[in-house]
Amino acid sequence: MTIEVKLDLVLVQRKMKLTELAEKIGISVTNLSLLKTGRVKGIRFNTLMAICRELACQPGDILEYIPEND
Repeated sequence: MTIEVKLDLVLVQRKMKLTELAEKIGISVTNLSLLKTGRVKGIRFNTLMAICRELACQPGDILEYIPEND
């Protein structure tokens, strides 16, 4: 099971820089960058809600479940 983070795609679609989003939601650019590259083990719902609010998107727009091939 893999969760793919598509935050970079949504940022491009919204014409927003990572630093701008970080400032708007009150999270460090480093932590947001780690999320964007999929190097985190989890995300707080508050952070996810703030990202979705600022990008006017749904959680499924930035997170995608990829099932394992058996």
